[in-house]
Amino acid sequence: MINLGNMKPAKGARHKTKRIGRGNSSGHGATSTKGNKGQIARSGGYHKVGFEGGQMPLQRRLPKFGFTSVNKKEYTVINLARLNTLPNDKEITPEVLLGLGLIKQAQTKSVKILGTGNVDKAYKVKAHKFSESAVEKITKSGGTAEVIA
Repeated sequence: MINLGNMKPAKGARHKTKRIGRGNSSGHGATSTKGNKGQIARSGGYHKVGFEGGQMPLQRRLPKFGFTSVNKKEYTVINLARLNTLPNDKEITPEVLLGLGLIKQAQTKSVKILGTGNVDKAYKVKAHKFSESAVEKITKSGGTAEVIA
């Protein structure tokens, strides 16, 4: 009967383990397969990760740049020229812009309206942020620019 206690691998499936440091007649004596001298041949001797033999390591050679702020606000940007193509019968919100395919991520990012282009119609625009020129152009055309909190 075969059980875990008497199972053995098939004949030839396993190699004999290399027994180093057991005399010269073993074929692995004298230097015990570690070569002659040097840091690697010593007991406990090797180098840490990233060590390049005294050469300046890569992580210290590469330039470092500033930091990424945790509080950074990201905005999806829309120009007034893009809004000018929309009908002016309903108010323009991030959800409307998402439905029309003008922006992609209304829930994850805030929307900012920039003043590039002209506005011909009176729009009621609601967004998270406006540039000064965008507010000026929207109000000049008879519309309103409302900031969403």
